[in-house]
Amino acid sequence: MSQTRYTSADVDELARTVQRDGFCLIKNLIPKSLLLPWQEAFAPLLEGHIAREGDLKNRGPQRYYVTLPFAAPFAEPRIYENETLLAVVERLVGADMTMVQLATDTPLLGSDYQDVHRDTPPLFPETGKETPAFQLAVNFPLVDVTPENGPVEIARGTHMLSKAEGLRLLEAGEVRLEPVLMELGDVMVRDVRGLHRGSPNRTREPRPMVVIGYSRRWLFRPEVSIRVPRASLPHLSDRAKQMLRFNPIVESLDEPVEPEVYQAYAY
Repeated sequence: MSQTRYTSADVDELARTVQRDGFCLIKNLIPKSLLLPWQEAFAPLLEGHIAREGDLKNRGPQRYYVTLPFAAPFAEPRIYENETLLAVVERLVGADMTMVQLATDTPLLGSDYQDVHRDTPPLFPETGKETPAFQLAVNFPLVDVTPENGPVEIARGTHMLSKAEGLRLLEAGEVRLEPVLMELGDVMVRDVRGLHRGSPNRTREPRPMVVIGYSRRWLFRPEVSIRVPRASLPHLSDRAKQMLRFNPIVESLDEPVEPEVYQAYAY
């Protein structure tokens, strides 16, 4: 299947959808041929993570957050520098955005519903008001996401409300949690303040969902970062170097894997 082509008007509408609903779905954006190597390379990473940190249940039973190494096949500029994707991101968080996260969320058989949450607190909670977007999660799955294998459920429009008000509307039935079904190659751009939760994977196959985090230039969250190998720097585009500029530069990714530090995720 050929990739969908998006015009500037399409991109404008996608950005407006995120501003209105808190998320948008970009269909058929990533060639499946780019994602098949991710599937193969991710399986041993997940197995190793469970062997090392399987007792960490901070995201719920049988649900694992795994950071991806910034190396082939995951350091793929045809994905993180995709022109359509970055055009949407730029309209939401500015042209001088930073790329701050490359990781996965994977529920397995035995996972459960998460508590409804946001991924970040408001910038200025004392005002009781929300701001334009300042942090985005760009999500794409490594398998088709079906009703059975644990789709994320999002309450549309709650990114511009306080958490308390969003929960009140959910309880009153004025908004609802909507499962987001995706095919391999689809991409979701999501304001991380929107109320959402993970749902159970009732199949025997893992459901990996990649997250690439893009933020406004001044936002720093120390619990997330991308370790960039020094040897890769000459091969990065100028735009990639600019987006990755606040991440740590390491001599090698072969050093012992550190425990995941992004533990407090729900706000």
